Amino acid sequence: MMDILTGHRMSRRCLLAGTGSLIVSFSTIGALAQGISAAAPEKPKLPGSLDDDGYLDSWIRIDADGTITVFTGKVELGQGIRTALIQVAAEELEVDPADIALVTADTGRTPDEGFTAGSQSMQNSGTAIRNAAAQVRELLITEAARRFNLPPDQLRAKKKSVFGPQGSSATYGELVSGQFLHVQAQPQSKLKQPDGLSIIGRDVQRIDIPGKVTGAAAYVQDLRLEGMVHARVIRPPSYGATLKDIDATAAAAMPGVISVIRDGSFLAVVAEKEWQAVKAMRAVEKAARWDEPATLPEQADLAAALVALEKDVGTVAESGNPSFPNGPIYEATFTRPYQMHASIGPSCALAHLKADGSLDIWSHTQGVFPDRSAIAQMLAMPEEKVRVIHMEGSGCYGHNGADDAAADAALIAMKIPGRPVRVQWMREQEHMWEPYGPGMVCKVRASLDANGRIDNWTYDVWSNTHSTRPGSSGSLIAGRAKEQPTPLEVPKLSISPNGSGDRNADPVYAIPNRRVLWHFLPDMPLRVSALRGLGAYANVFSIESTMDELAIAAKADPVEFRLRHLEDHRASDVVKLAAEKFGWGRSEVPSGHGRGFAFARYKNRAAYLAVALEAKVERETGRVQVLRAVGAIDAGQAVNPDGIRNQTEGGILQSISWTLYEAVTFDRTRITSTDWSSYPILRFGSVPESVEVHVLDRPGQPFLGTGEAAQGPTCAALANAIRNATGKRLVDLPLSRNKVKEATGLG
Repeated sequence: MMDILTGHRMSRRCLLAGTGSLIVSFSTIGALAQGISAAAPEKPKLPGSLDDDGYLDSWIRIDADGTITVFTGKVELGQGIRTALIQVAAEELEVDPADIALVTADTGRTPDEGFTAGSQSMQNSGTAIRNAAAQVRELLITEAARRFNLPPDQLRAKKKSVFGPQGSSATYGELVSGQFLHVQAQPQSKLKQPDGLSIIGRDVQRIDIPGKVTGAAAYVQDLRLEGMVHARVIRPPSYGATLKDIDATAAAAMPGVISVIRDGSFLAVVAEKEWQAVKAMRAVEKAARWDEPATLPEQADLAAALVALEKDVGTVAESGNPSFPNGPIYEATFTRPYQMHASIGPSCALAHLKADGSLDIWSHTQGVFPDRSAIAQMLAMPEEKVRVIHMEGSGCYGHNGADDAAADAALIAMKIPGRPVRVQWMREQEHMWEPYGPGMVCKVRASLDANGRIDNWTYDVWSNTHSTRPGSSGSLIAGRAKEQPTPLEVPKLSISPNGSGDRNADPVYAIPNRRVLWHFLPDMPLRVSALRGLGAYANVFSIESTMDELAIAAKADPVEFRLRHLEDHRASDVVKLAAEKFGWGRSEVPSGHGRGFAFARYKNRAAYLAVALEAKVERETGRVQVLRAVGAIDAGQAVNPDGIRNQTEGGILQSISWTLYEAVTFDRTRITSTDWSSYPILRFGSVPESVEVHVLDRPGQPFLGTGEAAQGPTCAALANAIRNATGKRLVDLPLSRNKVKEATGLG
């Protein structure tokens, strides 16, 4: 372990030998497990991520001076998770949130919680930290009871101390002094009851915001290290291009240039100053000669190209026997284009090869441990010699270029020992080379019975896994570009409860006869990976658009139609709350306006969310303006209601942007959407006048996560509002001006 401020490396043994600390950092659970007999009874499952790292000292540290440090393997992406995790720890430790220092994902300090993805930070890490904190509190009380010679039930923890009758007390620091508590967590914890909570459920200002609005070093893009040099990578002009030849003599002689690096088709320049690196990069770009075949499909034929890539078919859900009678049937095919993460700040990373041969990397990756594994493999280094430290990046939910930038920095740093290397991508590199959200094709067929209820439903989705996150170095651009490349691992069809390309493909509604199939695409013509919500965005768009068409066929109100097919009262509750707060059905909308409604339970097992919105459609121009949106969300027990509202508001706005504007463009050879004019996003002038989010709290219920719940319902509600305003159903995303004009006969 290294102190990030001093640079001094500390072994775990030295750290644990120190007196006056209840240490929370690493565990040897993996090694201990190897000694368990195969015949031993299965251990009970521990709460959340405790099941993966089951020692309390992996999660909480209390020093002799009373300092409390909490560790999480999850990262802050702008979702406010640092604040919420501090709240759950503070609640159970009976301290003020300001008393807790939180350390986020760092392979040298924190538990391995894989990726921060799928709205699972509170479900996994929040649950682990809350239970660990509750068990640490009880250990402190038990130790105080031993010292005071009193029953534990006569003692109370409060404000970093344990108090007994007649004025007896001991601080947390005093109680851990001289002890080392490396204690296995228990399956059950003495959690505080909902009516006794004072911090969980309270709006708390996010701790990550002040630095972002005052110009502090809030992002990895802001990080500056002593002796740092600047690097820029020269990317090929297109996916299939390979480097034929490069004469870098002129670039190498430019002022400030330290090195021009070539490893296969990987090219980079290193300079003392950033602008020197940029100028050298442009010089190398002009000097490089590439073989560049045309490998991309015709964009106009994308849906057919995706369907043709099918290699396997899996059954996601099946019940009854879908058999369509001669009555009314609704059929439609919906499509989603490739879409970008489009991070406002292009990807960045720093790497430092130190004198002892170890490599430190600072990255905005969403998975420090998987990224470490991939980079170590790429460099043929032992994993223990590579440390990846998370710092926030300027804008991303999903797998953007963060891991690639980290690999770039690592590969370059190996050529520049002793000096930290900063790699900053350019805007066109971010737009051209980040892994996009995958294109999708979704086909639905449904019918109604004589009572206006859905009786048959078939759904087919053509999609890939939506994830090429680092596992091997083949997932990294540098890993595939270098002289000895690692090929990208070929994914296989795997249907899981969380879903990926098939996420939310199975409707949550009560339908007696249904069949949902995933037509699996192992490969894609464009580079793709996880974008917020994975397949849920397109699948909910398709399903909820169909629900509105079926409601029209049944001559039913769209909200009432959904309620008649919902059997989960929590689902019904959010639908009713969103409709009530919106004022659904209480008045007519003006001419040219439409209202839309949609609902989904994210992953069919996480947060419930319903959205109602009003949009204005300008038939002459095709412009769609969302005027107001009202959402209702049930994310289980609400830790920070304001944080839940923030996330849901942000999800609504991002989904509006995707739905109205965003699509990657390309020709047969190259990506052509390389800047903000060719890849437009939602601008301030098009932001709704009002966005309301109402949180339906469920005290005592498990955390369900928040961050990705709004993506699909918002898209579908917007599509339904356009249908309501124009009488036309649009099925191909994005619902751009040209498509609206064409649908209304004015294009």
